[in-house]
Amino acid sequence: MKMEKQPQEVVLIGAGIMSATLSILLKKLNPSIKISVFEKLDKIGFESSEAFNNAGTGHSAFCELNYTPQGKDGNVDITKAINIAKQFETSKEFWTYLVENNYISSPENFLRKTPHMSFVWGEDDVNFLRKRHAAMSKHPLFKDMLYSEDFEQIKKWAPLIVTGRQAGEKVAATYMDIGTDINFGELTREIFKSLQQKGEITLETSHEVKDLTRLSNGKWAVKVKDLKSGNNKAINADFVFIGAGGGAILSLQKSGIPEGKKFGGFPVGGQWLICQNEEVINSHFAKVYGKAKIGAPPMSVPHLDTRVINGKKSLLFGPFAVFSTKFLKEGSNLDLFKSVNLGNVGFLMSCGLNNMDLTKYLIEQVMLSKAQKVESLKEYLPEARLEDWFEQTAGQRVQVIEEQTGKGVLKFGTEIVSSADGSIAALLGASPGASTSVSAMINVLTKCFPELMNNEWKKEIKNMIPIFGEDFNNAELIANSRAKTNSVLKIK
Repeated sequence: MKMEKQPQEVVLIGAGIMSATLSILLKKLNPSIKISVFEKLDKIGFESSEAFNNAGTGHSAFCELNYTPQGKDGNVDITKAINIAKQFETSKEFWTYLVENNYISSPENFLRKTPHMSFVWGEDDVNFLRKRHAAMSKHPLFKDMLYSEDFEQIKKWAPLIVTGRQAGEKVAATYMDIGTDINFGELTREIFKSLQQKGEITLETSHEVKDLTRLSNGKWAVKVKDLKSGNNKAINADFVFIGAGGGAILSLQKSGIPEGKKFGGFPVGGQWLICQNEEVINSHFAKVYGKAKIGAPPMSVPHLDTRVINGKKSLLFGPFAVFSTKFLKEGSNLDLFKSVNLGNVGFLMSCGLNNMDLTKYLIEQVMLSKAQKVESLKEYLPEARLEDWFEQTAGQRVQVIEEQTGKGVLKFGTEIVSSADGSIAALLGASPGASTSVSAMINVLTKCFPELMNNEWKKEIKNMIPIFGEDFNNAELIANSRAKTNSVLKIK
């Protein structure tokens, strides 16, 4: 039975973009609610939400080719792309609300207009991109997408990706001018800062949730350790949200809910090549995504990426997959081993055996030298030089594995796992992650509090996000929404 009463006491585990988003939603839906946020690190938004730990792309499906698979019949399926684009428009409207209601002071501190491009070469992939563009440009969300197979046109969009190529090489690109580059760490910190200043939440860093126990009255006893003093305390909560990035699986397992027992995970780390040649950095301004290699997880789709982090323009390429047994960048080398138990070891092993492409891909990636990584970069930037680039560790993700009929199945995207009564929920997974955080948190509320979401909460959600629940096939609706969000968020 789902919870029908308004939750009065809430604990959120992890101080990332998901918990920041859920905090404001809950506070606006129930102003009297008491919200406690606990973060293991001594700083906010420095794991999955931190700038160098994710792609920084406002994932809107403009450029990500893995969101538009091509079937055996040759047709390109844009269903997932439409769904992700809808979620990103929802996020933009929510962020617009935050600016207008003084939770965000300067949107340009975390968001910048940066064109999104897809780029491919070779006859088969060019044919694919042509079909993709033809299908997507018919939908109002993508009607402004440009397409070209012309060297000179592509050179105007992103000169470095064609300079140095053979004149007769077959290439193609799409271009969306209203793409974005987002520093989710900065956005997270600004939201939490405003929430604290307004006295709407309690947030404690250097506090680790050690255990979750269900009480006889239906509440959760959340055991929290102060990592600086060593003291422990217990907080009782009507509702618990686990938004701890890769660490969410371990916390979910501590809860003991049966719904969590069919999930496991495998850690996948990332590494960027970062340019240190200012001339090269300033010659490129776009996020250019290509096609992933066979077996690559979604977080490893290659892209040549303009980023602005702490006011400084950067150029990144990758991410390359690296192996670590940690579930978080600041996690423990024992994380993977702690997550394996008698209940999940069978389906975890079956998943590995049934996904040898992924295993082979990860092994190949781990073995790459810096010089070999630069050779991969040359597919996107033909005149790349080894000395212009250095390696830097990116974020740590956990590839979610779900047990289905005794076998382990890879789950791409994000997964919401909640108890039958809706008193606890966890968010697992990675891409598109932060970009769709608003829709993800609305989905958490819908799963855990369906009665409230169908009645008194629905109107308030609509006040914050006017496009919520509307028909995204309506070109005028999308145009009007983008006109406002682009203006308030300074995207145009």
